Amino acid sequence: MGLLSDPNRRKALTSLLTRLNTPIWGMPVEWLVKTMQARGLEVFTQSFTRTLPFPDENKERYMVRGTNIYGILRAPRAPRTEALVLSAPCSPDNSNNQAVGLLLGLAQYFRSQIYWAKDIIFLVNEHDLIGMQAWLEGYHHTNITGMDYTPLQGRAGSIQAALSLELSSDVITSLDLVLEGLNGQLPNLDLANLFHAFCQKIGVLCTIQGKLQRGDWDTAEGYTHAVQTMMLMVLKQASGRPWGDHGLFLRYHIEAASVRGINSFRQYKTDATTIGRLLEGMFRKLNNLLERLHQSYFFYLMPSLTHFVSIGYYMPAFGLLATILLLRALDLWVQLGTPAQVTEDGAGEVEPPSSPGVLSVLTPVVISHLTGVALYTLPVLSQETAVEHFPVSETEAVVLTAIAIYTAGLALPHNTHRFISGEGTEQGWRVLKLVALLYLAVLLGCTALINFSLGFILAITLVPAAACVTPHMPKALTALAMVLLSPGCTLLYCVFIFQELQEAPVTLPEGWMLFLSVISQGILDHSLYGSLVYPLLALLIYPCWLLLWNILFWK
Repeated sequence: MGLLSDPNRRKALTSLLTRLNTPIWGMPVEWLVKTMQARGLEVFTQSFTRTLPFPDENKERYMVRGTNIYGILRAPRAPRTEALVLSAPCSPDNSNNQAVGLLLGLAQYFRSQIYWAKDIIFLVNEHDLIGMQAWLEGYHHTNITGMDYTPLQGRAGSIQAALSLELSSDVITSLDLVLEGLNGQLPNLDLANLFHAFCQKIGVLCTIQGKLQRGDWDTAEGYTHAVQTMMLMVLKQASGRPWGDHGLFLRYHIEAASVRGINSFRQYKTDATTIGRLLEGMFRKLNNLLERLHQSYFFYLMPSLTHFVSIGYYMPAFGLLATILLLRALDLWVQLGTPAQVTEDGAGEVEPPSSPGVLSVLTPVVISHLTGVALYTLPVLSQETAVEHFPVSETEAVVLTAIAIYTAGLALPHNTHRFISGEGTEQGWRVLKLVALLYLAVLLGCTALINFSLGFILAITLVPAAACVTPHMPKALTALAMVLLSPGCTLLYCVFIFQELQEAPVTLPEGWMLFLSVISQGILDHSLYGSLVYPLLALLIYPCWLLLWNILFWK
């Protein structure tokens, strides 16, 4: 644990940080290659290009070209079949140069040690997640997202674990652990426990979701703080986007996390040497593993770094919501099989149930899903046409087209059962609702198994609407309630709740702009990294909600 205890090593690290803070245009590829080679690493580069489906206005990029640089420290005491990764994204605004300098300092120190049993890869990726996606696809010989990249010339062993380092300020007061990955995946809980244990040992202030740890769990304030922290994790996981470069490793069953240095608590201060000692300790522990991390939980929610909620505790809450749908479907099934009682002039007769036509039920199902297909495909395909006819940018055209199709869907499937079969029957809407309830129960169940947070949030809003809606309810009031419980409005609520939990509340106009930005980022994340949230909402959840909307206006 004596990393950089030598004054000469600290001086060398300071020189690296100063050099990296020099204003430059783009990433200094040649300098980084020479610097890594000087530290005894096998250095390789990878070029990549990616054309976005539409411009990313948040980061001001469309045609992305970059270079990844990685150096491999070969294990001197093993057959080199396994590897660990330490990465640091190099951004165009030089905001993470401290992390790159620390990575180079660690490479120099690790090179002088002889206890490594796994190869260690030091990766500096350009253009954050896009560069990391290109490197991972090249390393595993896959091409999931259609990115153009050059093949990797050097490889190490099978990657067992990875850490991504982000230092956004010259002054670091605490280290924040980021766990949420692509499509809500989480690393093994042992990785979070390892980080917390080393922070406690070294005396580094550690946080999760940017919030300090509290010890007063028995008080109302401590309980509220824990709930807020856990709700932040739920919202981040439900978004389906990777919240750090580590998030893309999880797709390849590699346990990974991001360590993010933040400057939020002025009474504390952590220097680069201490952060280096923390990372060295974690890599030594990972180096000693004889197998992958697997003995702890993969499905959990964390109100703090010292406590967690396992799947055995939170999944029953979702099960209760899903049970409502199944019980309501069972009730409809019984009603459909029971003959209607007709009493006239005191004489009781039994009226056989009228069988609804197949087309009266199939038509709204097909039209609702065609609307979902239009919501999924047309925003990106029609952006050029929208730009030609309206004074908007490509990104605005995509977002506004998506909102327009979403809104038009409220009218398009309206009474679709009447297009072919005329007036609908009483049994017809019951059959359609039975189909919608079972369909929604299966959708939410499958979603919760992949991304519990997303499934739970959707269940909270959709289950009440699905259980209660009938054609005999007051149309205006029920329609308003249905719209407020729709997937689009749920996303809008989550934006405001997320800002409140982050203690950065926004006004209505600011929240609306964030809402539009979230839509564009969701579409981009699906195209660039394969996030499943946008296609799930557009192709499945939204059409299912349209079926419920059609039931309300059944005639």
